[in-house]
Amino acid sequence: MKITDMKNEYLPAFGRKIMAMAVVLVAAVCTPSAKAQYAQIVNSLPDILSPALSGSMNYKGYIDVTGTFGVGKERVNFIGVSTSQGFQYSSWFFMGAGIGIDAAMSVGVPNNPLGSSFPGSPSKTKAMLPLYSDFRFNIGNASGTTVFIDLKAGAAWLLGGNGLLLSDGVLSNNTKFLFRPSIGVRIPTSSRSPKQAVNVGVTYQLLTANNSWDYYGIYRYDTTLSSLGATISYEW
Repeated sequence: MKITDMKNEYLPAFGRKIMAMAVVLVAAVCTPSAKAQYAQIVNSLPDILSPALSGSMNYKGYIDVTGTFGVGKERVNFIGVSTSQGFQYSSWFFMGAGIGIDAAMSVGVPNNPLGSSFPGSPSKTKAMLPLYSDFRFNIGNASGTTVFIDLKAGAAWLLGGNGLLLSDGVLSNNTKFLFRPSIGVRIPTSSRSPKQAVNVGVTYQLLTANNSWDYYGIYRYDTTLSSLGATISYEW
């Protein structure tokens, strides 16, 4: 199969319009006829936005239940539920945004680790709120069992005051970076309704923060929390 054939077969019309606009934008910067090309970009915006505004794009939603076990020096286990809402831009690509609620449970925390000078009373278990962008790719025929790759990236916050106890310090409530890739199988619930499916897979979660404190509340240090586990979701 030629590359040009692949482009025409697999790249959705919406994506081709975006690529065309990007080419025009680059040309506008590099050529003298910038005004005319900028006008062309502006005139093409309705064609690009109209599928989303008219509802002709395929809306899709997911609800996920995920559990992971902490690995590495500072270990925290997570269990949570989340939902992603967005659009199925083609049979193989979904993009949306999501929100969830997790329970974060520290492992390996010594008894009574806090110094008398530490403010507040952090605990070993906290609720966490993740907000993220969600990109999902399906490999195979959507009417049957396929492989999916899911990438969630965003931010997370601990809920409530005083932070989460770790094996070496205390994780504060400030903003943390979240990255959660998953891979697994997508199983349609019915051959007559392939848009509805159950997804089962393995997942990895990365949380990074530069706002952890030692047990005495004197100095801050960077924290990386890694965990591995499983995820199951339903899509409609």
